[in-house]
Amino acid sequence: MLPVTAAREQLDAWVREVIDWHFAPTSGCPFWLEFAKKAGWDPRREIRTFGDLARFGEFDDNALRGGPVQRWIPKAFAGKPVFVFETGGTTGVPKTRVNIEDFRIDYELFSATLPDEQFPRGSNWLMLGPSGPRRLRLAVEYLAQYRGGICFGVDLDPRWVIKLIRKGWTEHLQEYKNHVIDQAVTILGAGHDIRCLFATPRLLEALALRLESMGTTIRKAGITGVFSGGTEFTPQWNRFAQEELLHGAYMTPTYGNTLMGLAASIPSGPHNNYKITYYAPQPRAAIEVVDFDDPNRVVEYGATGRVKLTTLTKEFFMPGFLERDEGEREPVCDRFPWDGISGVRPYRGFAATTTVGVY
Repeated sequence: MLPVTAAREQLDAWVREVIDWHFAPTSGCPFWLEFAKKAGWDPRREIRTFGDLARFGEFDDNALRGGPVQRWIPKAFAGKPVFVFETGGTTGVPKTRVNIEDFRIDYELFSATLPDEQFPRGSNWLMLGPSGPRRLRLAVEYLAQYRGGICFGVDLDPRWVIKLIRKGWTEHLQEYKNHVIDQAVTILGAGHDIRCLFATPRLLEALALRLESMGTTIRKAGITGVFSGGTEFTPQWNRFAQEELLHGAYMTPTYGNTLMGLAASIPSGPHNNYKITYYAPQPRAAIEVVDFDDPNRVVEYGATGRVKLTTLTKEFFMPGFLERDEGEREPVCDRFPWDGISGVRPYRGFAATTTVGVY
């Protein structure tokens, strides 16, 4: 069986399993059970393939804004400790997602994509980025633990950064960034033998420039592997980072968020003009690049469209959510036998009105 066919059959089978789970009275969550009651049709009978999920229409993310958050907890997980993670909150009340084991599973899968030579097993990590109500700090910390290391964390509060930007308080913004980088430099110089780093693009650049001013580099500071990501991660910045900031440290771009998990990238560098192509962690999440005017139509390969995300785990089901990102549809590759996306950037309909890419 061709890998593409097998992957599609696996996705369809997983869709059926997830639908059966979320819409069964004994295991489903109150939100989706109430949805089915009002809709007047039984998804367990009518949803048999990924394509059938179009029956749900576009997911309204306002359903994730505000509470009670318990309506998203599947009955099968009653009594288990629950995490709640939030999105950035740049467009009003943050969206919330309940989480029990998903963030651990997602990062175990991501761990398998990291080269051990550059991300040595047993190495300690530095996590330089937003924590607070997001899943990122816990997830990177678990990734370090899963790979046998210990994670040191330095927090950035992007909601405060957004306020500083909107108020035009550039001096305060610079001082806050300095405050964050001061902490990172202190940890790197404290003898903890840190080899792996998570940092957002802007903080990675700020850290590299600070170290340069001190007569050293990220690589000389001991870092061999860097994990970074976000809509600021353009091919131009990728080239700049690899040529000017890393001095031989390996970097893997990623694309992820609270609602999806983590999409890994294939290697990028001079061989492909530093192009970055991401592949969602199917079957637990699937990305489609859809027409701006018709979200039910997937664009041709190489064409530009908006990101449509479907999340399919037993903890969280979200069909057909139109993300605030756009990009180009990319074909399958050897490692990932399903569609990818490149050129991820803020969706043009939001870009002029929303503060994004703050870190």
